[in-house]
Amino acid sequence: MARMEGFSGFAGRTGMVRIPAPFFSELLPIIDHLGEMKVTLYCLWALQRKEGEHRYLTLRDFLRDDDFMNGLGHPRASAEAVLEDALERAVARGTLLHISVEGAEGEEQLYFVNTERGRRAVEAIERGEWRPGAGDAPAELMLRVDRPNIFVLYEQNIGPLTPLIADALREIEEDYPQPWIEEAIRLAVTNNARSLAYFRAILERWEAEGKDRGRHRRDSEKDRRRYVEGEFADFIDS
Repeated sequence: MARMEGFSGFAGRTGMVRIPAPFFSELLPIIDHLGEMKVTLYCLWALQRKEGEHRYLTLRDFLRDDDFMNGLGHPRASAEAVLEDALERAVARGTLLHISVEGAEGEEQLYFVNTERGRRAVEAIERGEWRPGAGDAPAELMLRVDRPNIFVLYEQNIGPLTPLIADALREIEEDYPQPWIEEAIRLAVTNNARSLAYFRAILERWEAEGKDRGRHRRDSEKDRRRYVEGEFADFIDS
């Protein structure tokens, strides 16, 4: 079984995306291709971040969002092939509307969601009444990972906050990168060593000796025993 990438869960107040009810009642049961599903959901998210009467995505909008493209596959050429196929499927299904227009930089591929507004925009282009302009859309659409801060991570995985612990966590957040903090907390949970001392000891060890210096995945069990049975054993509740 392939290694599954983890998700830390929804935390605090997060932004919401409006999804039309027919997506669940009509589209969800019939979409049978993962790439098409990803492209469809991405469009529903991205177009809500656009402004103006006519809202659309260009092919370049998809291609320059590296996080989104990485989720479609590796290497990059493979991801681009998946994107092309997924867009064709979404257009063929009728979820998206596609039209090519001639722009200053050559032919541009535009994608609209198949709504009343989207259909009016495509019809206006076909009649020559409207052409997309530079001011029609914001410059960048990028998927961003809104990671929970260190206090949320600690409360969710280690234990309740106290003023002293909060002060210590602020120092940790200043001294160590976020990916280290998240991984150290995961390791504390895995080893059933839910304490600030253990969590901080892991970070100090990585800082002193270097983290992930050429280690292979097969060494993970050895590392786990080292943390559980070695110098960190005093931090683990028996």
